[in-house]
Amino acid sequence: MTSIEISKALYGCAHEVGLAFAEDHAAITTLMSRGIRGPLLLVDPWFDIPLMGELGRLAPERIVTAGFDAQVLRYALADFAFEQIAVSQQATFSPTGLSYGSVWLVDSAEQTAPLAALGHQIGVGVFAVSGDLRALSPETRRTISSASQVELLSDFGEDTAWQLNVVRRGDELPGGGLLLFDAGFSRRLVAMYGHPSGPGLGVLGEQGPEDGIERLRSIAEGYDADGSVVLPTFEIIATVASAGAGEDGDYSAETTRDEIRPWIELAAANDVYVVLDLQPGRTDYLTQARIYEEFLRLPHVGLALDPEWRLKPDEVHLRQIGTVDAAEINEVVEWLAGIVREEALPQKLLILHQFRLQMITNRHQVETPSELAVLVHMDGQGPLRDKYNTWNLLTRQPDADQFYWGWKNFYDEDIPTANPEQVLIVTPSPVFVSFQ
Repeated sequence: MTSIEISKALYGCAHEVGLAFAEDHAAITTLMSRGIRGPLLLVDPWFDIPLMGELGRLAPERIVTAGFDAQVLRYALADFAFEQIAVSQQATFSPTGLSYGSVWLVDSAEQTAPLAALGHQIGVGVFAVSGDLRALSPETRRTISSASQVELLSDFGEDTAWQLNVVRRGDELPGGGLLLFDAGFSRRLVAMYGHPSGPGLGVLGEQGPEDGIERLRSIAEGYDADGSVVLPTFEIIATVASAGAGEDGDYSAETTRDEIRPWIELAAANDVYVVLDLQPGRTDYLTQARIYEEFLRLPHVGLALDPEWRLKPDEVHLRQIGTVDAAEINEVVEWLAGIVREEALPQKLLILHQFRLQMITNRHQVETPSELAVLVHMDGQGPLRDKYNTWNLLTRQPDADQFYWGWKNFYDEDIPTANPEQVLIVTPSPVFVSFQ
């Protein structure tokens, strides 16, 4: 009855009418893909009085049918001219790319055809979605984002509401997309690591941000050999491990936001990602992360935690290698994931640096919510065979599959510095490669 009610509301007459059984989704899709210059009426269960009355009211010049027995049509539609077309199981119709004032989202592809047929006639786009809404095609996301109203017609999971907000807001990652490492889009971040103050802490400080962008393009050469799209990245040491306790006693020097800001802004203008690295000394990661909250509320800025420089109360840098427990990491995970939901941001990168197992205790308990892409970064240095051994040790732990993985190259300490082929040969394939 719904198709008849829509027809009555929208059409005084019709040159052409489509006709299919409401349960025959292939026939409905066939008619929609052909294009009908008039209403599409769905027969359920048969050629009843309301249906025949509506056909008489519309007085179409032609009825286009699919999925009916020819003998039945000759009897039921004896007073009309009709054209019967073959049902195509390969026929498709998608509202993608069209403009709709409203969009309905359903979780069952089986129900999409009749809903799409009816919705299309009243200016509503109907999409069957499953899984993460951020993984929808760019065209589908644009159609949903441009609609003035979006309704969820199915009982989706609790993540759907905030993911829909992300799609609706439309802020994408540099290079496009809402997921950093979507299965349908192979992406690799290639980064320069260091501090803006100068070359002492890494290659990033050897030049300003403008020249840094140009140098990144050279550094990234070869890291697309496996078909990945390279995303140039600045990894900026935001808090620097220090030999002295400092006024606050935490053995960590916090870089001012004003010193970092030019790098953040230039990166945004040039499709460059930014990671802010924390070396917290005797304070905790969340305390330091909050210092840079304004930057972390941007779609192109992620965070890195470096346990090597996380000291216990009686420790000092370079005498001990620091360590952090999963519980402290999870405080940051929860806070950062909350920012992603609040701001409707694309997925945000969270890096955990590691080159010894004891640097992260209870690593298997680190939470990896879908708001974040949590990545363990193997930043050991030395001969290539030692780096491979460290990589294998870290990546063959029982919890390794819950993380993405990254590799670090040192220009001075590695013997020799690995080339792209030597890096990309490892398994799992690193999706983040940095240079210091």
